[in-house]
Amino acid sequence: MKLAVYAKPGQVGLVESEKPQIEDSQDAIIRIVRTCVCGSDLWRYRDETMQPGTRNSGHEAIGIVEEVGSDITTVKPGDFVIAPFTHGCGNCDACRAGFDGTCDHHIGDNWSGGVQAEYIRFQYANWALVKIPGQPSDYSEGMLKSLLALADVMPTGYHAARVANVKPGDKVVVIGDGAVGQCAVIAARMLGASQIIMMSRHADRQALALEFGATAIVAERGAEGIAKVREILGGGADAALECVGTEASIDQALGVLHNGGRIGYVGVPHYDKHSLGSTFAQNITIGGGAASVTTYNKQVLLKAVLDGAINPGKVFTTSYPLEEIDQAYQDMDQRKSIKSLLILE
Repeated sequence: MKLAVYAKPGQVGLVESEKPQIEDSQDAIIRIVRTCVCGSDLWRYRDETMQPGTRNSGHEAIGIVEEVGSDITTVKPGDFVIAPFTHGCGNCDACRAGFDGTCDHHIGDNWSGGVQAEYIRFQYANWALVKIPGQPSDYSEGMLKSLLALADVMPTGYHAARVANVKPGDKVVVIGDGAVGQCAVIAARMLGASQIIMMSRHADRQALALEFGATAIVAERGAEGIAKVREILGGGADAALECVGTEASIDQALGVLHNGGRIGYVGVPHYDKHSLGSTFAQNITIGGGAASVTTYNKQVLLKAVLDGAINPGKVFTTSYPLEEIDQAYQDMDQRKSIKSLLILE
Protein backbone atom coordinates (compact mmCIF):
# COMPACT_ATOMS: atom_id res chain seq x y z
CA MET A 1 0.00 0.00 0.00
CA LYS A 2 0.99 3.65 -0.32
CA LEU A 3 2.03 5.43 2.89
CA ALA A 4 3.12 9.05 3.28
CA VAL A 5 6.41 9.77 5.05
CA TYR A 6 8.35 12.92 5.80
CA ALA A 7 11.18 12.68 3.26
CA LYS A 8 12.99 15.60 4.87
CA PRO A 9 11.99 18.81 6.65
CA GLY A 10 9.55 20.57 4.33
CA GLN A 11 8.94 17.61 2.03
CA VAL A 12 6.50 14.68 2.07
CA GLY A 13 6.61 11.64 -0.18
CA LEU A 14 4.97 8.26 -0.68
CA VAL A 15 6.56 4.87 -0.05
CA GLU A 16 5.31 1.32 -0.52
CA SER A 17 4.53 -0.34 2.80
CA GLU A 18 3.00 -3.60 3.97
CA LYS A 19 -0.75 -3.44 4.41
CA PRO A 20 -1.50 -3.45 8.16
CA GLN A 21 -2.77 -6.60 9.81
CA ILE A 22 -4.91 -7.35 12.86
CA GLU A 23 -2.57 -7.47 15.86
CA ASP A 24 -5.04 -7.27 18.74
CA SER A 25 -8.60 -8.38 19.34
CA GLN A 26 -9.72 -4.72 19.50
CA ASP A 27 -8.18 -3.78 16.14
CA ALA A 28 -9.93 -2.87 12.92
CA ILE A 29 -8.37 -2.55 9.47
CA ILE A 30 -9.83 0.39 7.54
CA ARG A 31 -9.52 1.26 3.87
CA ILE A 32 -9.23 5.03 3.72
CA VAL A 33 -11.69 6.91 1.49
CA ARG A 34 -10.81 10.47 2.57
CA THR A 35 -8.02 11.82 4.75
CA CYS A 36 -6.39 15.22 5.08
CA VAL A 37 -3.59 17.39 6.41
CA CYS A 38 -3.99 18.89 9.87
CA GLY A 39 -2.46 22.14 11.05
CA SER A 40 -0.67 20.12 13.73
CA ASP A 41 0.98 18.02 10.99
CA LEU A 42 2.80 21.16 9.87
CA TRP A 43 4.76 21.26 13.13
CA ARG A 44 6.35 17.90 12.25
CA TYR A 45 6.65 18.83 8.57
CA ARG A 46 8.72 21.91 9.47
CA ASP A 47 10.78 20.23 12.20
CA GLU A 48 14.47 20.53 11.31
CA THR A 49 15.30 17.63 13.67
CA MET A 50 12.83 15.24 11.99
CA GLN A 51 14.47 12.09 10.62
CA PRO A 52 13.91 11.36 6.91
CA GLY A 53 11.44 8.53 6.38
CA THR A 54 9.41 9.35 9.50
CA ARG A 55 5.83 8.14 9.19
CA ASN A 56 3.33 10.96 8.70
CA SER A 57 1.49 12.31 11.73
CA GLY A 58 -1.86 12.36 9.89
CA HIS A 59 -4.74 11.32 12.14
CA GLU A 60 -8.08 12.10 10.44
CA ALA A 61 -9.96 9.72 8.16
CA ILE A 62 -13.22 8.22 7.00
CA GLY A 63 -13.24 4.83 5.36
CA ILE A 64 -14.56 1.29 5.02
CA VAL A 65 -13.95 -1.41 7.60
CA GLU A 66 -12.12 -4.32 5.93
CA GLU A 67 -11.42 -6.62 8.87
CA VAL A 68 -12.06 -6.64 12.62
CA GLY A 69 -10.56 -8.31 15.67
CA SER A 70 -12.38 -10.96 17.63
CA ASP A 71 -13.65 -8.55 20.32
CA ILE A 72 -15.21 -6.06 17.91
CA THR A 73 -19.00 -6.06 18.14
CA THR A 74 -19.97 -2.52 17.11
CA VAL A 75 -18.83 -2.51 13.47
CA LYS A 76 -18.29 -5.16 10.80
CA PRO A 77 -16.51 -5.43 7.44
CA GLY A 78 -18.17 -3.18 4.89
CA ASP A 79 -19.29 -0.53 7.38
CA PHE A 80 -18.58 3.13 6.59
CA VAL A 81 -16.94 4.79 9.60
CA ILE A 82 -15.34 7.90 11.03
CA ALA A 83 -11.88 7.05 12.38
CA PRO A 84 -11.39 9.64 15.16
CA PHE A 85 -7.91 10.78 16.03
CA THR A 86 -8.59 9.57 19.59
CA HIS A 87 -9.16 5.99 20.78
CA GLY A 88 -11.21 6.10 23.97
CA CYS A 89 -12.47 2.92 25.62
CA GLY A 90 -15.89 4.26 26.63
CA ASN A 91 -15.70 2.58 30.04
CA CYS A 92 -13.12 4.39 32.18
CA ASP A 93 -13.85 7.34 34.47
CA ALA A 94 -12.52 9.84 31.92
CA CYS A 95 -14.60 8.45 29.05
CA ARG A 96 -17.75 8.24 31.16
CA ALA A 97 -17.21 11.87 32.18
CA GLY A 98 -17.06 12.81 28.50
CA PHE A 99 -13.29 13.13 28.13
CA ASP A 100 -12.46 10.22 25.85
CA GLY A 101 -9.70 12.30 24.29
CA THR A 102 -7.67 11.52 27.40
CA CYS A 103 -8.93 7.99 28.11
CA ASP A 104 -7.58 6.62 31.43
CA HIS A 105 -6.97 3.18 29.90
CA HIS A 106 -5.08 4.29 26.80
CA ILE A 107 -2.62 6.81 28.24
CA GLY A 108 0.22 7.35 25.78
CA ASP A 109 -1.56 5.31 23.10
CA ASN A 110 -4.69 7.32 22.49
CA TRP A 111 -3.86 9.29 19.33
CA SER A 112 -3.71 8.10 15.74
CA GLY A 113 -0.75 8.50 13.41
CA GLY A 114 0.17 7.42 9.91
CA VAL A 115 -3.36 7.94 8.58
CA GLN A 116 -2.23 9.56 5.32
CA ALA A 117 -2.20 6.13 3.70
CA GLU A 118 -4.39 3.68 1.82
CA TYR A 119 -5.07 1.50 4.88
CA ILE A 120 -4.72 1.86 8.64
CA ARG A 121 -4.89 -0.36 11.70
CA PHE A 122 -7.24 1.39 14.10
CA GLN A 123 -6.59 0.37 17.70
CA TYR A 124 -9.29 0.13 20.41
CA ALA A 125 -11.90 0.24 17.70
CA ASN A 126 -14.89 -1.27 19.47
CA TRP A 127 -16.16 1.91 21.13
CA ALA A 128 -14.08 4.60 19.42
CA LEU A 129 -15.11 4.11 15.79
CA VAL A 130 -18.25 5.98 14.74
CA LYS A 131 -20.49 4.27 12.19
CA ILE A 132 -21.90 6.40 9.36
CA PRO A 133 -25.19 5.28 7.80
CA GLY A 134 -24.87 3.85 4.29
CA GLN A 135 -21.84 4.00 2.04
CA PRO A 136 -19.63 6.79 0.66
CA SER A 137 -21.48 6.62 -2.67
CA ASP A 138 -24.65 7.72 -0.86
CA TYR A 139 -23.16 11.14 -0.11
CA SER A 140 -22.14 14.24 -2.03
CA GLU A 141 -18.52 15.33 -1.97
CA GLY A 142 -19.53 18.23 0.25
CA MET A 143 -21.10 15.86 2.76
CA LEU A 144 -18.03 13.59 2.71
CA LYS A 145 -15.94 16.62 3.61
CA SER A 146 -18.18 17.39 6.57
CA LEU A 147 -18.07 13.77 7.71
CA LEU A 148 -14.26 13.87 7.53
CA ALA A 149 -14.25 17.04 9.62
CA LEU A 150 -15.82 14.94 12.38
CA ALA A 151 -12.59 12.94 12.74
CA ASP A 152 -10.88 15.89 14.43
CA VAL A 153 -11.39 19.56 13.65
CA MET A 154 -15.14 19.89 14.28
CA PRO A 155 -15.09 17.97 17.59
CA THR A 156 -11.94 19.87 18.57
CA GLY A 157 -13.57 23.25 17.94
CA TYR A 158 -16.64 22.02 19.79
CA HIS A 159 -14.43 20.87 22.69
CA ALA A 160 -13.02 24.39 23.05
CA ALA A 161 -16.54 25.79 23.36
CA ARG A 162 -17.72 23.04 25.71
CA VAL A 163 -14.85 23.24 28.18
CA ALA A 164 -15.19 27.03 28.14
CA ASN A 165 -18.87 26.47 29.03
CA VAL A 166 -20.20 28.68 26.25
CA LYS A 167 -23.84 29.45 27.02
CA PRO A 168 -26.70 31.22 25.24
CA GLY A 169 -26.03 34.94 25.12
CA ASP A 170 -22.28 34.68 25.74
CA LYS A 171 -19.73 36.93 24.08
CA VAL A 172 -17.01 34.70 22.61
CA VAL A 173 -13.60 35.36 21.05
CA VAL A 174 -11.94 32.74 18.82
CA ILE A 175 -8.15 32.90 18.52
CA GLY A 176 -6.84 30.97 15.53
CA ASP A 177 -8.39 31.14 12.06
CA GLY A 178 -7.41 27.67 10.82
CA ALA A 179 -9.82 24.77 10.51
CA VAL A 180 -10.16 24.26 14.27
CA GLY A 181 -10.81 27.94 14.90
CA GLN A 182 -13.40 27.96 12.12
CA CYS A 183 -15.12 24.99 13.73
CA ALA A 184 -14.97 26.73 17.10
CA VAL A 185 -17.03 29.51 15.52
CA ILE A 186 -19.59 26.89 14.41
CA ALA A 187 -19.62 25.42 17.92
CA ALA A 188 -20.04 28.77 19.66
CA ARG A 189 -22.99 29.51 17.42
CA MET A 190 -24.48 26.06 18.10
CA LEU A 191 -24.26 26.74 21.84
CA GLY A 192 -26.03 30.08 21.54
CA ALA A 193 -23.30 32.74 21.70
CA SER A 194 -24.70 36.20 20.95
CA GLN A 195 -21.44 37.69 19.69
CA ILE A 196 -18.49 35.79 18.18
CA ILE A 197 -15.29 37.62 17.30
CA MET A 198 -12.79 35.84 15.07
CA MET A 199 -9.23 37.11 15.38
CA SER A 200 -7.88 36.74 11.85
CA ARG A 201 -5.60 38.58 9.44
CA HIS A 202 -6.46 36.61 6.27
CA ALA A 203 -9.34 37.66 4.01
CA ASP A 204 -10.40 34.14 2.95
CA ARG A 205 -10.49 32.93 6.56
CA GLN A 206 -12.32 36.03 7.70
CA ALA A 207 -14.98 35.45 5.06
CA LEU A 208 -15.44 31.81 6.06
CA ALA A 209 -15.70 32.70 9.75
CA LEU A 210 -18.43 35.23 8.96
CA GLU A 211 -20.25 32.58 6.93
CA PHE A 212 -20.03 30.19 9.89
CA GLY A 213 -21.52 32.74 12.28
CA ALA A 214 -18.83 35.16 13.45
CA THR A 215 -20.29 38.59 14.11
CA ALA A 216 -17.04 40.57 13.87
CA ILE A 217 -13.42 40.23 12.80
CA VAL A 218 -10.37 41.63 14.58
CA ALA A 219 -7.10 41.58 12.65
CA GLU A 220 -4.96 43.33 15.24
CA ARG A 221 -2.82 41.41 17.75
CA GLY A 222 -1.36 42.06 21.17
CA ALA A 223 -2.52 45.05 23.17
CA GLU A 224 -4.07 46.65 20.08
CA GLY A 225 -6.11 43.53 19.36
CA ILE A 226 -7.26 43.25 22.96
CA ALA A 227 -8.38 46.88 22.95
CA LYS A 228 -10.30 46.37 19.68
CA VAL A 229 -12.09 43.29 21.05
CA ARG A 230 -13.09 45.14 24.22
CA GLU A 231 -14.33 48.09 22.16
CA ILE A 232 -16.56 45.84 20.03
CA LEU A 233 -17.92 43.90 23.00
CA GLY A 234 -18.27 46.89 25.32
CA GLY A 235 -15.97 45.12 27.78
CA GLY A 236 -14.29 41.76 28.09
CA ALA A 237 -15.43 38.45 26.61
CA ASP A 238 -17.22 35.72 28.55
CA ALA A 239 -15.18 33.00 26.82
CA ALA A 240 -12.03 32.80 24.72
CA LEU A 241 -11.42 29.76 22.51
CA GLU A 242 -7.68 29.28 21.91
CA CYS A 243 -7.06 27.20 18.78
CA VAL A 244 -3.39 27.83 18.01
CA GLY A 245 -1.12 26.36 20.69
CA THR A 246 1.39 29.17 21.27
CA GLU A 247 2.14 31.19 24.37
CA ALA A 248 1.23 34.36 22.48
CA SER A 249 -2.24 33.01 21.72
CA ILE A 250 -2.81 32.10 25.37
CA ASP A 251 -1.75 35.62 26.36
CA GLN A 252 -4.24 36.96 23.82
CA ALA A 253 -6.99 34.79 25.28
CA LEU A 254 -6.26 35.97 28.81
CA GLY A 255 -6.25 39.58 27.66
CA VAL A 256 -9.66 39.62 26.00
CA LEU A 257 -11.58 38.17 28.97
CA HIS A 258 -13.41 40.04 31.68
CA ASN A 259 -12.71 38.95 35.25
CA GLY A 260 -14.44 35.63 35.81
CA GLY A 261 -14.13 34.69 32.14
CA ARG A 262 -13.35 31.25 30.75
CA ILE A 263 -10.73 29.83 28.39
CA GLY A 264 -11.13 26.68 26.33
CA TYR A 265 -7.77 25.76 24.81
CA VAL A 266 -7.39 23.07 22.18
CA GLY A 267 -4.32 24.20 20.24
CA VAL A 268 -1.63 21.56 20.87
CA PRO A 269 0.81 23.49 23.12
CA HIS A 270 4.16 24.39 21.62
CA TYR A 271 5.47 26.17 24.68
CA ASP A 272 7.23 24.71 27.71
CA LYS A 273 5.27 26.49 30.40
CA HIS A 274 2.90 29.33 31.08
CA SER A 275 2.43 30.88 34.48
CA LEU A 276 -1.05 30.37 35.91
CA GLY A 277 -0.27 32.60 38.86
CA SER A 278 -0.98 35.65 36.74
CA THR A 279 -4.63 34.58 36.36
CA PHE A 280 -5.36 34.49 40.10
CA ALA A 281 -6.62 38.06 40.35
CA GLN A 282 -8.93 37.54 37.37
CA ASN A 283 -10.76 34.42 38.59
CA ILE A 284 -10.23 32.88 35.16
CA THR A 285 -11.43 29.33 34.52
CA ILE A 286 -9.14 27.38 32.17
CA GLY A 287 -9.95 24.05 30.55
CA GLY A 288 -8.73 22.15 27.53
CA GLY A 289 -6.95 19.21 26.02
CA ALA A 290 -7.58 16.56 23.40
CA ALA A 291 -11.15 16.59 22.12
CA SER A 292 -13.81 14.04 23.03
CA VAL A 293 -14.27 13.08 19.40
CA THR A 294 -16.29 9.87 19.76
CA THR A 295 -18.49 11.28 22.54
CA TYR A 296 -19.37 14.46 20.67
CA ASN A 297 -19.98 12.66 17.38
CA LYS A 298 -22.28 10.11 18.95
CA GLN A 299 -24.14 12.67 21.06
CA VAL A 300 -24.61 15.61 18.72
CA LEU A 301 -22.21 16.30 15.85
CA LEU A 302 -22.88 13.42 13.45
CA LYS A 303 -26.60 14.11 13.60
CA ALA A 304 -26.00 17.83 13.09
CA VAL A 305 -24.00 17.11 9.93
CA LEU A 306 -26.45 14.55 8.56
CA ASP A 307 -29.36 16.91 9.25
CA GLY A 308 -27.58 19.75 7.44
CA ALA A 309 -27.56 21.89 10.59
CA ILE A 310 -23.80 22.47 10.27
CA ASN A 311 -21.42 22.23 7.32
CA PRO A 312 -17.87 22.06 8.70
CA GLY A 313 -16.61 20.51 5.46
CA LYS A 314 -16.23 24.04 4.07
CA VAL A 315 -12.89 24.23 5.92
CA PHE A 316 -11.50 22.01 3.14
CA THR A 317 -10.61 24.58 0.51
CA THR A 318 -8.36 22.42 -1.72
CA SER A 319 -8.43 18.74 -2.76
CA TYR A 320 -5.68 16.43 -4.00
CA PRO A 321 -5.11 12.77 -4.85
CA LEU A 322 -2.81 11.01 -2.39
CA GLU A 323 -0.03 11.17 -4.99
CA GLU A 324 0.00 14.98 -4.62
CA ILE A 325 0.40 14.96 -0.84
CA ASP A 326 3.54 17.08 -0.94
CA GLN A 327 1.59 19.84 -2.69
CA ALA A 328 -1.20 19.46 -0.15
CA TYR A 329 1.27 20.16 2.65
CA GLN A 330 2.95 23.01 0.78
CA ASP A 331 -0.32 24.80 0.13
CA MET A 332 -1.32 24.62 3.79
CA ASP A 333 2.13 25.66 4.94
CA GLN A 334 2.01 28.69 2.61
CA ARG A 335 -1.58 29.52 3.68
CA LYS A 336 -2.92 28.94 0.18
CA SER A 337 -5.33 26.42 1.69
CA ILE A 338 -7.20 26.48 4.99
CA LYS A 339 -7.25 22.68 5.06
CA SER A 340 -6.11 20.19 2.41
CA LEU A 341 -8.29 17.19 1.55
CA LEU A 342 -6.78 13.95 0.22
CA ILE A 343 -9.04 11.80 -1.98
CA LEU A 344 -8.54 8.04 -2.19
CA GLU A 345 -10.74 5.83 -4.33
